[in-house]
Amino acid sequence: MPSSRNVLGGDLLACSYAPLTGFYRTGCCETGPDDHGRHLICVRVTAEFLKFSQQAGNDLSTPRPEYRFAGLKPGDRWCLCAMRWVEALRAGFAPPVVLEATHEAALKIVDLDTLKAHAYGTKLGPTN
Repeated sequence: MPSSRNVLGGDLLACSYAPLTGFYRTGCCETGPDDHGRHLICVRVTAEFLKFSQQAGNDLSTPRPEYRFAGLKPGDRWCLCAMRWVEALRAGFAPPVVLEATHEAALKIVDLDTLKAHAYGTKLGPTN
């Protein structure tokens, strides 16, 4: 099985192990046929985004242990649904993107120039 690729064409790097992220909770923004939300974009969560998301009906701050979800805080990295990121972008609250950890399938939803314009950095730091 070939390895997953990121939006820059390289190997898909881990987004976060703490909190453990990804649709499959592998730490990577991997996707597959069961991932209807398309958890493709690795972001560095901001307080503004968390507030926007909560007001939009998707509370990402509150722990939900039944879903193996610890709740997010500013500074955490998380594999975000691609369309949720686009919604946040349109509203002016898109969190910064970690390009090296964002799955190439995100390019079917948002173009690379837009992702680059919102990039967190060019080097992937600690995954917590």
